[in-house]
Amino acid sequence: MAPNRKASPKPSPKGMTLGATAFDKISAVEGIRLKPESKRMFVEFDRQGLSAEQRRRAIAEKHARKA
Repeated sequence: MAPNRKASPKPSPKGMTLGATAFDKISAVEGIRLKPESKRMFVEFDRQGLSAEQRRRAIAEKHARKA
């Protein structure tokens, strides 16, 4: 009897979304690491339940040039 296997999700035509853990592993292979400050920022985003748009806005505001 064959083991029960779940069908893996099919990627949408737009592509697929990686979770933070998978992204960290791929980035590590490429030698890219998040600074502790950035990791804390993303943990805080998760805690607050921010949407993708809210996260993008917060990151842009943080890194915007002060004129």
